[in-house]
Amino acid sequence: MPERMKPYFPSAILLLLVVYLGVQALTGQRGLLSGHERDALMVRREAQLAGILEQRRDLEVRVRYLRTDSLSRDLLEERARAVLGFADPRDYVIRVSAPAATTGPAPRA
Repeated sequence: MPERMKPYFPSAILLLLVVYLGVQALTGQRGLLSGHERDALMVRREAQLAGILEQRRDLEVRVRYLRTDSLSRDLLEERARAVLGFADPRDYVIRVSAPAATTGPAPRA
């Protein structure tokens, strides 16, 4: 490195650091230009949270009905049949088979 460039070396490093941080401030994961992506992610997470809260409320109701002081016979019977795989002789059972997989070549897009 030539002797006359040595005083500018720290300034050049500082300039590159400022440019890098400026680019990251604009386009980085939390940058100014990525607000739309964050908003979309927030909407997806809020919808996911609403689904989980609804599932939790449903499970809380089921647990309340399975306690000994307020045992629901219908719910207990439904869970026992689902777990054991039994059906009442008076029930109509409709078996649904999975759609058959195609054996031909896959279509190309």
